[in-house]
Amino acid sequence: MECFQNVTDVPGIKVGNEEDSIGYTGCTVLIMEKGVVCGVDVRGAAPGTRETDLLHPLNLVEQVHGICLAGGSAYGLDAASGVMKFLEDKRIGLDVGVGVVPIVPSAVLFDLPVGDPSARPDREMGYQAASNAKRGHFPLGNSGAGCGATVGKVAGHHRAMKGGLGSASLILPSGLIVGAIVAVNAIGEIRNPETGEVIAGARDDQGNIRSSLEWMIEQPEFPLAAGTNTTIGVVACNAKLTKSQASKVASMAHDGLARTIYPVHTMYDGDTIFSLATGDMSASVDLIGTIAGDVLAQAVIQAIMNAEGIKNFPSSKDVKKSLWKGREQ
Repeated sequence: MECFQNVTDVPGIKVGNEEDSIGYTGCTVLIMEKGVVCGVDVRGAAPGTRETDLLHPLNLVEQVHGICLAGGSAYGLDAASGVMKFLEDKRIGLDVGVGVVPIVPSAVLFDLPVGDPSARPDREMGYQAASNAKRGHFPLGNSGAGCGATVGKVAGHHRAMKGGLGSASLILPSGLIVGAIVAVNAIGEIRNPETGEVIAGARDDQGNIRSSLEWMIEQPEFPLAAGTNTTIGVVACNAKLTKSQASKVASMAHDGLARTIYPVHTMYDGDTIFSLATGDMSASVDLIGTIAGDVLAQAVIQAIMNAEGIKNFPSSKDVKKSLWKGREQ
């Protein structure tokens, strides 16, 4: 098995970011010009989504042309309209006889307490992110939908740390490629599944990361409003899948969140994962789903490790540096 960098290693996918680095919000757009099969699995209890009903296997439309991941809570759903306009300008979408209708499912995360709460992804930002879409390298961490993302909010936003945007991919000897992209904005802490180390989470008064479970036991009611978090992402492969099979892959991919985020899928999260199938090669759903969970977990870790600290929200790197300085003293 050979490791690659990001979700654009899967053929047929371009990624573009756009963000407001003053207001701390942004959006990440995936463009699939030829149209691809898409499924979805929503696990969090407070999701903000658009066009997810269309992805049900019983419903008509078989392909999507873009995915929009955005901050701004429900306001951020407006960014998908800009993605639609970009695709329409390129004559990409479902042919309805009198024109095309681009199909762009979307999911949003809550980043309003970070930076300027009136700064939200809008139609213009969505259009620009789509215009920026390309294959190959793109920035992670504080970019796109990860711009205002934070994690470790079980004890309130004032104890949280910086989340971000992450991506990873893997290629098998058979030629199967599975990739993932994720904006990590969880109420829970982030754990490295390979070492068990907690790399980001809720901080105590000394600035040290403290177990989420300890906070939860001490304060059974979270000091947050429902829906004020959410991790959103996409897994993709170059295999041929039906909508129901793609949805099963999305379901299995959520295992990657469970391996890295604790707690996950809470009443305060709207965790949503889309699944794309861009190719024609044959591979079992179980294999694709298993790899998707691994790749999504790696993308979560990449989001945290690439994040940069901002005012009131230190990054994992910041906390580690502080810890080493304390030991040296």
